[in-house]
Amino acid sequence: MGSRDSRAMLVLRRIGRNPVALLGLIIIIVYIGVALFAPILAPHDPIDQNLSKSFAPLSAENPLGCDEFGRDILSRIIFGARTSLIIQVFSVLIALVTGVFLGAVGGYFGGWLDEGIMRVMDILLAFPGILLALAIVAVLGPDLKNLIIAIGIYSIPQFARITRGSVITVKQSEYVTAARAIGESHFVTIMRYVLPNAISPIIIQTTLRMATVLLTAAGLGFLGLGVQPPQPEWGTMLSTARMYLRSAPLVAVFPGVSIMIVVLGFNFLGDGLQDALNPRLKD
Repeated sequence: MGSRDSRAMLVLRRIGRNPVALLGLIIIIVYIGVALFAPILAPHDPIDQNLSKSFAPLSAENPLGCDEFGRDILSRIIFGARTSLIIQVFSVLIALVTGVFLGAVGGYFGGWLDEGIMRVMDILLAFPGILLALAIVAVLGPDLKNLIIAIGIYSIPQFARITRGSVITVKQSEYVTAARAIGESHFVTIMRYVLPNAISPIIIQTTLRMATVLLTAAGLGFLGLGVQPPQPEWGTMLSTARMYLRSAPLVAVFPGVSIMIVVLGFNFLGDGLQDALNPRLKD
């Protein structure tokens, strides 16, 4: 436990010395805080309509103005953060659990099992991610649950391949050989000796995949196959706002900027973690 704590502190120190990674971490913390405390932070109900305030300009009552239905844009941005975080967390969780399991099994046992798993992953990778997600959502129907499932499925191959590569490297280590020699079961060997030492690239992939998932969810929402109105979601907000780019451009600017900032935050942190988790670097 002590060595794990010291490793975590070392990673945090390295991130703290990297201004870009630290900025990314701050952005993500603010993003998660906004999503978790959306009901407290939002000044108005995000779905309440007031047509008399359609495209109302920025004001003290509506700091970011109002959309075409007179809904407060700031409140919709805040609750949109919650929707986006839900999509990210559960989509990545589906991909992480399934992909790590398949990659660990294939990489550890090898042979025909590894070949079979990797060929299925290759088939999934043959499709561009957004098109595969589009196809799944088109079959299942456009709603939040199906969007999460679709994005989770198309993200599985990345986790499976990265986990497989790490497991193949780690399983050659002496401590894994020793674990087998003392009679540890395959399950215990994988969970106790292999995966904990193959976790660094998985953590990095998880962080970077959160950015990709946000962009994919926003893209599907923009195409009308994501979260359906009136539930606030940044991609859906962009989709409805594109019709008013000339008359009310700020309606599209704010959700677009929100997507850009959060995606940059996850990418900044992911890049920083690549350095922070690099065992070759000296503190």
